[in-house]
Amino acid sequence: MYRLRSIYISYTQAKACQSKLVACLDYLGLKMNKQERRRGLRLETAILDAAWEELSANGYSGFTVEAVTKRAQTSRTVINRRWTNRAQLAAAAIEQFLSNHPVEVTDMGNIRDEMISLMRQYSDRGIPVIMLCALEMGEYYRETKSLPIDLRDKVLRDEEGPLRGILLRGVQREEIDGSKLKPRVISLPADLLRHEFLMTVKPPSDEAIAEVIDELFLPLVMSDKS
Repeated sequence: MYRLRSIYISYTQAKACQSKLVACLDYLGLKMNKQERRRGLRLETAILDAAWEELSANGYSGFTVEAVTKRAQTSRTVINRRWTNRAQLAAAAIEQFLSNHPVEVTDMGNIRDEMISLMRQYSDRGIPVIMLCALEMGEYYRETKSLPIDLRDKVLRDEEGPLRGILLRGVQREEIDGSKLKPRVISLPADLLRHEFLMTVKPPSDEAIAEVIDELFLPLVMSDKS
């Protein structure tokens, strides 16, 4: 009984000292480092950030759930509750990277400037993803029995909004003919610039982007009234 009482007194004294220390630090404008337990969206974001860093550093061939677990300072069980395999985790990491770097184009008064702005943003934001998907994801495609276009559609399913807005404004201004906006024509600028990067392994220049819009895309969609 005496030993238990001594332990209790020691514990309460330690807690009292800790409280005094915290009060002193607060008075000095400092705080004790105390790791907060991450939950929900905050935890998921941290895991996907870690997964993107692993993908960027090691490619898919060197991408493991164990490495993500260590980098994110979480557990394998926590990750497995959200993503059942590394392929799902990798695709989710790419999707989050893109959503964290959104593309926005405001009304600039003419479709040419808006398309050039969109392609410049696509290029600047998309270089790491293009590099990864084209050069580092071969094992992913074999593992999932999928094609690059399948991964693109998965991670870019919400990316058409800015382009749709630009084309709609162009039609409303009667700059372009809506009947000429076939799927292959709409995707032409991004496809050509993606090819430019894959062939040169360099971001497309401003001149290359302007050439694609001025000499290839716009002549295909221009309205007779413009």
